Amino acid sequence: MDTRGVLDKLQSNPDGLDEETAPHLLDDHGPNKLQTKRRRTALERFIQQFNNILIYILIITAVITALLAQWIDTIVILVVVLVNAIVGFIQEGKAESALEQISQMLTPTAKVLRNGNSREIKAEELVPGDIVLLESGNKVPADLRLIEEKNLKIEESALTGESEAVSKSVAPAEEDAVVNDQVNMAFSSTLVTYGRGKGVVTATATDTEIGRISEMLEKEEELTTPLLRKIEHFGKWLAGFTLAFSTALFFIAFFLQDYTFTESMLAAISLAVAAIPEGLPAIITITLAIGVQELAKRNAIIRRLPAVETLGAVTYICSDKTGTLTRNEMTARTLVAPSGEYKVEGTGYEPEGDFYRGDEKLSPDENKEIGFICQTALLCNEAVVKQNEDGNWEMSGDPTEGALVTLGMKAHVNTDEFKRLDVIPFESDRGFMATLDEHKSGERYIHIKGAPETILAMCSKVFKNSDGQSFDHDHWRERMEQTASEGERLIALAIKKVDDKHDSLNISDFGDEAELLGMVGMMDPPRNEATRSINICRDAGIHVMMLTGDHLLTARAIAEEMGLEASNAMTGKELEEKSDEELRELVKSYRVFARTNPTHKLKLMKALQANGEVVAMTGDGVNDAPALKRADVGVAMGIKGTEVSKDSSEVVLADDNFASIEKAVEQGRTIYDNIRKAILFLLPTNGAEVLVIMVAILMGIVLPVTPVQILWINMVTAVTLALALSFEPTEPDIMSRQPRDPQAPILGTYFLWRILFVSVLIGGFTLTLHFWALDAGLDMPVSRTIAVNTLAAGEAFYLFNCRYMNRSVISISGLFGNSYALIAVAILILLQLFFTYTPFMHTLFETAPIGLSHWAVIVAAGVVVFILVELEKFVFRIIED
Repeated sequence: MDTRGVLDKLQSNPDGLDEETAPHLLDDHGPNKLQTKRRRTALERFIQQFNNILIYILIITAVITALLAQWIDTIVILVVVLVNAIVGFIQEGKAESALEQISQMLTPTAKVLRNGNSREIKAEELVPGDIVLLESGNKVPADLRLIEEKNLKIEESALTGESEAVSKSVAPAEEDAVVNDQVNMAFSSTLVTYGRGKGVVTATATDTEIGRISEMLEKEEELTTPLLRKIEHFGKWLAGFTLAFSTALFFIAFFLQDYTFTESMLAAISLAVAAIPEGLPAIITITLAIGVQELAKRNAIIRRLPAVETLGAVTYICSDKTGTLTRNEMTARTLVAPSGEYKVEGTGYEPEGDFYRGDEKLSPDENKEIGFICQTALLCNEAVVKQNEDGNWEMSGDPTEGALVTLGMKAHVNTDEFKRLDVIPFESDRGFMATLDEHKSGERYIHIKGAPETILAMCSKVFKNSDGQSFDHDHWRERMEQTASEGERLIALAIKKVDDKHDSLNISDFGDEAELLGMVGMMDPPRNEATRSINICRDAGIHVMMLTGDHLLTARAIAEEMGLEASNAMTGKELEEKSDEELRELVKSYRVFARTNPTHKLKLMKALQANGEVVAMTGDGVNDAPALKRADVGVAMGIKGTEVSKDSSEVVLADDNFASIEKAVEQGRTIYDNIRKAILFLLPTNGAEVLVIMVAILMGIVLPVTPVQILWINMVTAVTLALALSFEPTEPDIMSRQPRDPQAPILGTYFLWRILFVSVLIGGFTLTLHFWALDAGLDMPVSRTIAVNTLAAGEAFYLFNCRYMNRSVISISGLFGNSYALIAVAILILLQLFFTYTPFMHTLFETAPIGLSHWAVIVAAGVVVFILVELEKFVFRIIED
């Protein structure tokens, strides 16, 4: 619709609304500000941190230890609960600020026309039909349909993610154009970087593009992580099992074995204490926290602890293109000259790179075609490229002009012989820039650069064409389209000689008499490290999907260069026409989506999740916030990302680099491995203790270990041995494995078998040595001390089995590759010696000293446990092969 039609539809005119009409419209439409739902209070958020099955287990354990008067254990457990709640409270508080920051993005004032007079009003008083005046530096206060513009450029990265300012026009856009293509609109919260304009308000508050994003962000619920879902399920199962089994054993002890009520209750409590892995929640939290530190070293800042684990389950990474997969530095790659094409090496703004024609390396100093193209690229330019104090090359100005400056520097072009006399800056409606330059010889030239179709219309011949005949426009258009089809952005360059009295530029100077020098094809090049990371992700079974606001041809060209499957590519407009069912099938094979908007990204995210995928999504603009929040792992850009995108995400990349995502996934897999290793280590301890108590009750004998002794062994093995597994290094094959099934239980069949096998081994040796001690005539305190130390020895040796879940650990790296494991065993030995030989511990735990021969048998039992578990792993490896 043209500007007249828009004004008529909104019942407005170029002089603006009258003062009487505006207040009535304000009553109808409401204030131009975003409404947010009631936020939870700080107290509500803090209390919510305790609503977790892991916390329930810890609190139950604390109650049990308090009932048993084990106050030190009680205090330690409650401290862990409190620290976990405080960390969650702080991180969640930051996340909830995202919506508040969106609401603050609206500018506080706006300059409008009312009754033909310019006046400044509060932005919240704007109504549809108001005429708003824009100038450089303004933040757009509402969605506007432009009716006038003069060299207007608006930076829309907050909405589109594309950092380059968009040249605006008043011409009608296609009816179904996406945000990126609506050049006749100025959107709320975007920034005017150049020129001025006038627009009529078409939408305010939640009806604006930024308002719709805010509403989507309100509606999107954060998803829990695969691990927490499994731990919650496991916790419920364990709690039910413990309650049922403890109750059953109480009745067996009281009614069938003639235990007293107190003895029966003590036996039931012993089993409950034995069955609950008190250290598991703390170990998981510590392992995740250690992972956060490691990821920070790899430029991935974790905002929520559970996201560390979720990274390891990722099956899809949906990534932005500009700055994440690419360098966000335009680079000249192709010169389209009259005699053929030249390729240019190098990336970014560093002026290093050679020129090639086919396989032949050329000297730009000796090639006049290259020399003249690069000379004009430098002369007709306003950008500056220079080296900073750190030795890095920086560009100030327009990225396209920066690429041309770097091109000229690569060709070693000297422009000192020229003096600029006049300039016509680039304007979107003209489509070109021109400079009038005087050579030291006195000759004067107009150097021109701009859109190829504009420059071609100005030219009648090729520069230095000896016969002076006109050139074939169709031939050059074909060459232009061929280069553009490869995803490169084209800039054409021309020159026109004028007489030595020509001292200023006028539009009349540009007819059709210029001479074409050639065209420069440029592209934002892929990051080399990102390309390597995509290959690593492919080997790891992770699909990479490119979502970009850029053009389809450019997106496809970059994707092909990076090794992404680009044959199936689609625009956001095409995506909108697909049903949810079609989209679920489509995302299985499509990897490139161009010209996407917030709704498209969210739809793709939901389609992937509906297929059971675990999705990491990158983003930097406000437009990305709903999808970042919906994603299993939202990854925001730390350098160019908005605060809203950061606060809606779980991970922030300090370097905006896709390679850091791949490293984060690797670390996430390592952390999940380490958590599983800790579970695989801790549960056999509980299983062995349950086995010992259960056998004792069924046999009707005195318990081989008391509840306080069980608490002791659980505490020292969790604090020392299990904690060492949190520091396990990454296993070599971790990024050659396929992603784990998000639906697979954390305790699979093999896990359950291993837990049962080791529980029987350690529990069996504990019972055997306990009975052996009694048969040898040793009293109960000595026998129980031997039993407790047998449990500890079995756990110490089994710790090394757990370093590799399936592989053999009988090697130098397997036995000595984790220094923390060696330190943990040393600490455990000291604690057990303290437990065994200090009178204080004898009184507290009813223990007694044991002899050297007893230690020899205990250590031998631990060695046998280690050997049998390694044999078990060996047998299963053979079965799997």
